[in-house]
Amino acid sequence: MSAVGSRDVARAAIRMALTESRDQEKEMKARFMKMAIKTAAVDHGGDFIASVNKITERAVVAAKREGVIREVHADEGAVAGATREALSQIMPKALGLNVGGKIGIARYQDHISVAVFFGVGLLHLDEVAIGLGHRAVSS
Repeated sequence: MSAVGSRDVARAAIRMALTESRDQEKEMKARFMKMAIKTAAVDHGGDFIASVNKITERAVVAAKREGVIREVHADEGAVAGATREALSQIMPKALGLNVGGKIGIARYQDHISVAVFFGVGLLHLDEVAIGLGHRAVSS
């Protein structure tokens, strides 16, 4: 097994955000666990501006629930910061519109990545956006 680095963790977060079902999430989670990468995913939808805090909270709660992070300030802050970074990347497309999709979270040792994969828009006139944030935290 080759060394796992920040790009591998980012790739895992993106793949978790791209899963289409709970079964696929479980399958991907098991695959990444074999590489010692802890993962989580959570769905989200709603008005972008009103949802930024809720999306961040959902990412932190999912990461704690799935054992990706410990319930310590540094880990929670790393997930929140990476989530905010990912959201800032899609903000130009999403301001004033609705978003819906999935948040993927991955961790290997000191590396934490959060990916957001959202449809952005109104009715059936959706744009698609993906954002990615990374933080390093002591393991």
